[in-house]
Amino acid sequence: MSAVKHDVFQAIADPTRREVLRLLSEKEMPISALTSHFPMSRTAIVKHLTILSEADLVHGEKVGREKIYRLQPEPLAELKDWLAYYEQFWTNKLAKLKYVLEDSKED
Repeated sequence: MSAVKHDVFQAIADPTRREVLRLLSEKEMPISALTSHFPMSRTAIVKHLTILSEADLVHGEKVGREKIYRLQPEPLAELKDWLAYYEQFWTNKLAKLKYVLEDSKED
């Protein structure tokens, strides 16, 4: 059975995984430290870390008896590019709204 590769969008869809990324953006952490931030089991956190690893957003390295995880932010550039494309639509809508509001003041 082959492992499912998760993409960045699937990986960040879950609020727990987004919080794991936020925590790892501050510093590298072992699983035990990450687990202490959540009301769930170590096994559940490991499952979240596996999905983040499959999306190349985190990397775990064995150090002694612990596995230390660190953020790999490069794949987030794909998300940034995707959002930037759609931002133009919001900018356009806001410019139209401003025009309508300013035009209505003149009446």
